[in-house]
Amino acid sequence: MPVIEVDGVAKRYRDVTAVDDVSLHVEQGQIYALLGLNGAGKTTLIRMLLGMIAPTAGSVSVLGAAVTSGDRSAWARVGYLVEAPVAYPELTVRENLHLIARLRRLPGSAKEAVDDVIERLALTPYADRRARTLSMGNLERLALAKALIHTPDLLILDEPVNGLDPAGVVEIRTLLAGLARQHGTTVLLSSHLLTEVTRLATRIGIIHHGRLLGEHHADGLEQQLERHLNITTRDDAKAHEVLHAHGYHPGPAPGGGLHLTDEHALARPEEVATVLVQAGLPPTKLLIEEEDLETYFLRIIGQRIGAGDA
Repeated sequence: MPVIEVDGVAKRYRDVTAVDDVSLHVEQGQIYALLGLNGAGKTTLIRMLLGMIAPTAGSVSVLGAAVTSGDRSAWARVGYLVEAPVAYPELTVRENLHLIARLRRLPGSAKEAVDDVIERLALTPYADRRARTLSMGNLERLALAKALIHTPDLLILDEPVNGLDPAGVVEIRTLLAGLARQHGTTVLLSSHLLTEVTRLATRIGIIHHGRLLGEHHADGLEQQLERHLNITTRDDAKAHEVLHAHGYHPGPAPGGGLHLTDEHALARPEEVATVLVQAGLPPTKLLIEEEDLETYFLRIIGQRIGAGDA
């Protein structure tokens, strides 16, 4: 049974549709990332998962329990961080966590749970500092510590690395990957940071204007990147004719010249060069290029939204 099930969920505010007919399933031990620009609908979807707001249509369940205003049976097994991290400013890091441990009614020694999560989130140097003195990055660590203190089966995190320096981002990535791998913890997170998501997530859902445009296994994402052979000559119009006559399908390159996406051209660019040389059009540039992940993301958004608006 999936840990998270979202079926045909929509959320509308009068004339604004924040989430539009989204369906997704997340299995145990997966790290599922909702990837989208700011305002894409990620936070709205997460708030529906947590029962903070009710969907206009569709259904949501977590850990086998329907998310409704009256059913809180699953929440003891869920940890979450949504939007800006908050803390009681006049309490220390340790006191904030002891308060959460009491609210969670943790069995056994709350001190042991607090000490453990302080160590895991690298908060030991700040444990006895008041929360109001913490940097944004350490406030984010404290918020994550609150989400983790009860060792949840499911973590739901909205932009969990906001405010962290590069070293902190790596630490949180390692922590979440370890929880999934060693303890079977399921993680659903949102982010607009494509490169970071691909380093952490096992599955990625791309969301834009409230629509889920597609889902990808992270280890297969690079196979979706477009490759093309860029060519320039002293007469690109003539080169286009020559290549077309030899069975290729050249198109205009964005920066000038021609590009080919034919599999044969990409596998044997030297044959393309030979055709041009024999026609008296030696290439002044012949280069295979592959789009990066950011370009791919923007292309998918542009293609799908353009197709939908047509």
